[in-house]
Amino acid sequence: MKNLNDYIASYQAQLQKGDILIAYKELVSFVMKLRTDLKRDSSFDYSVTGILHGYLDYTYFYFSNDFLKSKKLKFGLVLNHLEMRFELWLLGNTAEIQKKYWTFLKETKWNKNRMEMPDYSVLEVVLIETPNFDDLPLLQENIEIELNKNLLEISTFLYKNTNF
Repeated sequence: MKNLNDYIASYQAQLQKGDILIAYKELVSFVMKLRTDLKRDSSFDYSVTGILHGYLDYTYFYFSNDFLKSKKLKFGLVLNHLEMRFELWLLGNTAEIQKKYWTFLKETKWNKNRMEMPDYSVLEVVLIETPNFDDLPLLQENIEIELNKNLLEISTFLYKNTNF
């Protein structure tokens, strides 16, 4: 059985190769550019937070508008490093809100195949399953198209169906 020193030695060896450092820096830079461009886009009707880094598992930022804030909800645009894909998450502001919205949304098309609430959200949509990082402008365009389509659909559903 490995101990922590063994894991750290393996981690250090991978970092010293350099590929992980370059890949991580480029991935985070891309998400930062996405965030900045969305924040500057006058048609994007959401307030955007700063970039958050997980434990090499997720890079993400939150965004919300007055309606979502009134419902104690927010969206997250997530780069899932483990699956290497882009996702849209709907999150509650507290564990209690998460449970409330999970109960409300678990029978919807977005959660139809889920038996349990996700660890961090109440709804997760894959925006880009297999991103092509060799064409970043096209990737960003595709993310924005899928993001806006899903935001409209989810927000409309919430607006029409939440009276609590």
